[in-house]
Amino acid sequence: MSRSKKLVSLLAVLLVVCLVTLGISHIEVKKEKIRTGGQALLEIPADTVTKLSWESKDGPKPLAFHKEEQWVYDEDAAFPADPEKIEALLKQFEDFRAAFVIDEVEDEGLYGLDDPKATIRLTAGEQDYEIRLGDFSKMDQQRYVSLGDGNAYLVEHDPMEEFDAVLGDLILDDAVPALSKATAIRFSGEENYELSKKEDGPSYQKKDNWFTQTEEGEKPLDPAKVNSYLSALSGLELDAYKTYNATEEELSACGMDQPELTVSVDYPPEEGKEAEPFVLHISRDPQEKQAAEAKAEKETSENEDAEEETEEKITAYARVGESPIVYELSSESYKTLKKAAFNDLRHEAILPADFESVSALEVELDGETHSFTSKGSGDDRTWYYGEAKMDIAEIQRTLAGLKASEFSKDAPVGKRELSVTAALDLEGGPQVKIELYRKDGTSCTAVVDGTPVASVERSQVVELMEAVNVVILNEQTL
Repeated sequence: MSRSKKLVSLLAVLLVVCLVTLGISHIEVKKEKIRTGGQALLEIPADTVTKLSWESKDGPKPLAFHKEEQWVYDEDAAFPADPEKIEALLKQFEDFRAAFVIDEVEDEGLYGLDDPKATIRLTAGEQDYEIRLGDFSKMDQQRYVSLGDGNAYLVEHDPMEEFDAVLGDLILDDAVPALSKATAIRFSGEENYELSKKEDGPSYQKKDNWFTQTEEGEKPLDPAKVNSYLSALSGLELDAYKTYNATEEELSACGMDQPELTVSVDYPPEEGKEAEPFVLHISRDPQEKQAAEAKAEKETSENEDAEEETEEKITAYARVGESPIVYELSSESYKTLKKAAFNDLRHEAILPADFESVSALEVELDGETHSFTSKGSGDDRTWYYGEAKMDIAEIQRTLAGLKASEFSKDAPVGKRELSVTAALDLEGGPQVKIELYRKDGTSCTAVVDGTPVASVERSQVVELMEAVNVVILNEQTL
């Protein structure tokens, strides 16, 4: 190679080295423009903002609100915007801080800011703000943001966490109060009766405090069931609406023109507020309900033993009082609230008393009468069969275990298998007589004080008879 050619080659190599060095130097300069933040980028009091809008690249449709006396949805002034939810979106901009600052950004595409994931616009006083949200830095676990000042910021809080909201997230939902201190419940529609809470109703059980009037007189209800129903009401999640400004046609389409069931609950008001009941209407989609009833009727006519489907699609709705909002109600909530009949809320136990109040038992079994007496009370009560002390724990367990499998007023048709008369250690010395008649191979009819009450599983009756026989035949003494 000639000397001149070697010189050209050396100059070329030198040029490459210089260019590489220049590039590295350039990169170092760019790195030096990244600095730590910490200072507030925005300090906008939420109550000074009068306009708010945002749009997402891949999210729901753009939303825009403006503030008059209250926040108003730009597209429909009838939308009930929740001021607290909107102010919660704005709260982060009262002290909006950057962890890192990239000064004088030349290529916003490096940070996803040329085609932002979302853009937030707001107006406070005379000042307009535009906040563009770029890529999410997986290394730093922070979002790139631009405020239009030529810089890019990695922010301490990602606004996308709140600004993925859809319209339904910002609705002013109807409030469902805590109903644990309810004093009365009224049902209308498919059920029509009233429950009242009091401490002195006709009952043999101390815990009973809910009562209702029936054809046979005032009757107690199971307080655990009533409280569970009230808890289901209080715990309703009314957060998915069908319509927020229902017309007459929309109410009819949802079955709200004639609700299946209306529940009205009286409860103590908050201090300074007037007492008014909480009212909830519920209905199944009318067309779906009609189709389900037609299907059930057809199955019954074709096969009386047709089994109910395990999972039935239910589209149901709820409305609070005269609110313009109609909510979508889950199948589970619909089924729970529809169980509002007297038989759904009454005691299942056939013995309508606490066994601790029972002081004597007279049992008629196989044509013979057997008497059990006691001395003492409560945990100190001692039981006797004749003169002998007896352990009747199994009789107590099986008698208390008699539960209604189905409430029915049908008169007994079979043989009486067992009769138990319980004397109660209460004022007036009341007695309760339970008669159990064989209905078929699997069930018996329970008659309490001469009135047919329910069907019970025959296995429970057999257990009770066996428990009595063990005590009588073996004379287990203490």
